[in-house]
Amino acid sequence: MSEFLAPSELRDLTGRARRDGQQRWMSEKGVPFRTDGARVIVSRYHVRDWLAGRTIAPLRGVDLSGVR
Repeated sequence: MSEFLAPSELRDLTGRARRDGQQRWMSEKGVPFRTDGARVIVSRYHVRDWLAGRTIAPLRGVDLSGVR
């Protein structure tokens, strides 16, 4: 099983067939996603965390502010 949702799974999750509707739904619900051209990429692990009620913090990269 792939780490990423298939297009049909994304439609099932969001109830939306169009990419803009899917993105809007995920933004409103706090489900992280990325776009790559016409593709919407969603990790099934993030969806599982969202279903479990966990808050998914977006990664901002490595914090080197404490390194001297």
